[in-house]
Amino acid sequence: MTTITHHLTDDLILGYSAGTLPEAVNLIIATHISLCDECRAAIEAQDAIGGAVLNSVEEMPVSDAFLDGALALIRGSEFTPTPRPINIAADPVAPAPLRDYIGGTLDEVKWRPIGMGVKQAILPTSREATARLLFIPAGTAMPDHGHRGLELTLVLKGAFQDDEGYFRRGDIEIANEDLHHTPVADISEDCICLAVTDAPLRLKGLARLAQPFLRI
Repeated sequence: MTTITHHLTDDLILGYSAGTLPEAVNLIIATHISLCDECRAAIEAQDAIGGAVLNSVEEMPVSDAFLDGALALIRGSEFTPTPRPINIAADPVAPAPLRDYIGGTLDEVKWRPIGMGVKQAILPTSREATARLLFIPAGTAMPDHGHRGLELTLVLKGAFQDDEGYFRRGDIEIANEDLHHTPVADISEDCICLAVTDAPLRLKGLARLAQPFLRI
């Protein structure tokens, strides 16, 4: 069994438990905790604390107008969730939360090449953040880049390394505006990751010119 050494931060655990995070961030956290006992236990503990707090709050009556307004906001939402398949085939690489979004196994993923043998598949989520699967050939370096916001990267298969350390299956890297790095896939096998960003990356040179077309 693989030992997971890179975990969620307290802020992400709190946000996931409170339901305040974008859909794409929720997806990568749900996928990570399906592999990581430590982070799953931390979220369950936070859920228990939140439930105890709600139980201690005095109930207040809600008017019909309030309910009608809430339903109107839901009906007027720009984003309509994509229906999820009910019976999802098992996959040794893609955990259950991710299989709901790819509609089955990784064999069904429609990869698009983005250069140097790297491929990606953007998953359907709300607009606040973007989730994508990345296929990185063994030994291949991703473009050197910085960040304008949050970037979360979860390893599903293989491994990669950068200045922050070595990341293998189940590990999650959390990058923000302070981190500038060049992830390199381990030479031993191809690497597949789930990556989430809430803002475009800071790329240079030719990679920056192609950025609008690659949506990274």
